[in-house]
Amino acid sequence: MQYQSQMVAKPYFIAAIGLFIGQIIFGLIMGWQYVVGDFLFPEIPFNVARMVHTNLLIVWLLFGFMGASYYLVPEESETELYSPKLALALFWIFLVAGALTIVGYLAVPYATLAQVTGNELLPTMGREFLEQPTITKIGIVIVALGFLFNIAMTVLKGRKTTVSLVLLIGLTGLALLFLFSFYNPHNLVLDKMFWWYVVHLWVEGVWELILGAILAFVLIKTTGVDREVIEKWLYVIIAMTLITGILGTGHHFYWIGTPEYWQIIGSVFSALEPIPFFMMTVFAFNMVNQRRREHPNKAAVLWALGTAVMAFLGAGVWGFLHTLSPVNYYTHGSQITAAHGHMAFYGAYVMIVLTIISYAMPMMRGRAAANSEKAQVMEMWSFWLMTVAMVFITLFLTAAGILQIYMQRMGGDAAQPFMVVQENIALFYWLREGAGFVFLTGLILYVVSFFVGGEERKETA
Repeated sequence: MQYQSQMVAKPYFIAAIGLFIGQIIFGLIMGWQYVVGDFLFPEIPFNVARMVHTNLLIVWLLFGFMGASYYLVPEESETELYSPKLALALFWIFLVAGALTIVGYLAVPYATLAQVTGNELLPTMGREFLEQPTITKIGIVIVALGFLFNIAMTVLKGRKTTVSLVLLIGLTGLALLFLFSFYNPHNLVLDKMFWWYVVHLWVEGVWELILGAILAFVLIKTTGVDREVIEKWLYVIIAMTLITGILGTGHHFYWIGTPEYWQIIGSVFSALEPIPFFMMTVFAFNMVNQRRREHPNKAAVLWALGTAVMAFLGAGVWGFLHTLSPVNYYTHGSQITAAHGHMAFYGAYVMIVLTIISYAMPMMRGRAAANSEKAQVMEMWSFWLMTVAMVFITLFLTAAGILQIYMQRMGGDAAQPFMVVQENIALFYWLREGAGFVFLTGLILYVVSFFVGGEERKETA
């Protein structure tokens, strides 16, 4: 760590991991409710558990992205952060607002929450992933604008690098695209179109730029490969990401009432979306193979390589499995979608946040470059437990999805009702739940590893 203001990232990372643990706990509650329908009912109904699970995912990843930005931008810009006090103030505003929103979900019926937060004045609630009360959405915009101002001013007053500029473009897109969450048209087709402008263009557009920038930063620091080489790779990856991601939005428009040409546009460009993820995998392994030094933080390098591989598998391969319109006709809204969503989010975004925390947190806690060898062994165990558990969660959901599609959607007159099918595939839900507990074990090990003592490994040329 070179700049004192980089310490601002520390509370963001701690909050991110705390909220991540909460997200997984609610995921396990939902998984149990899949097979034991009245578990924790009526205290935590399934729809509330799902809302908390998905909202915590978004919020903790945003904390992670913000922490990553506050850590890497001063180092890339070779200057202190423009305003550490603003960064800390926005942290507490965001954390308190997020916590109160989650408490609202759990303590008050959703319709009542909408009424007491003035949703009728500017109706924005009720849409998946965007269930936040309007007042919370306004708070998110304020935090995002303050955060963007802080990062942009830091970049402007210091050195400009490809990494910081790509990150800034991604963060700007993240903030601007969220504004579509305030547009809630009465027409259901328009509603879904603009909803996807937020959800898809976040996760399959600007978030990928953030992912690429963070991955490039960590690889520059841990491999010693020339910055110019890494930046050339980054340019190509983000170009392919934007070309395929923007028009690839069409794969969400197939069956919502939009014109038929979206079936062609969506199929063609969605089929190309795995390319930037494959390029990212080749990029990461090439940089590590060409490394000029052996960085002592082996765990962070493992997380970086794992990010590239799992992002390609989850977002690329599993996304391609059901992205062509003739296939999607049968698969949309099935457990195939859930399988893709779990592995894609984990591989692309969860792992990159864990990568930057693995790299930066030891230095923010007083280490020269890395945790002790003993701590890193534990952290690598956490990597394998979480990653293998997520692979099995994906495989179990994929198997459940294939059976669901065959029994419920492809049987013609012999097709079985939804609940009958759910009962017949319950075994896969039990297996998924078991893998979820293994995942939680790995996450706990990840946290514990930062508190394991011992001598740290020295860097070798």
